[in-house]
Amino acid sequence: MEPLFYRAKDAALILGISRTAVFRLIKTGELKSIKKEGYRLVPRWALYEFARELEAKAGLSPEEEAA
Repeated sequence: MEPLFYRAKDAALILGISRTAVFRLIKTGELKSIKKEGYRLVPRWALYEFARELEAKAGLSPEEEAA
């Protein structure tokens, strides 16, 4: 079963960016997260939402990227 939430380092791995970049995206509001007991958790749906927004900004659809 896939986790519902990811720590910043795991979110970074999934997105293919640095942990610092994940925190920058969280700070700017581009990537949603919650704070739990002193650390950040990124919901799985937020990773998908972020990826969809990037594709939309680039003018790509998932079908075009696969080609």
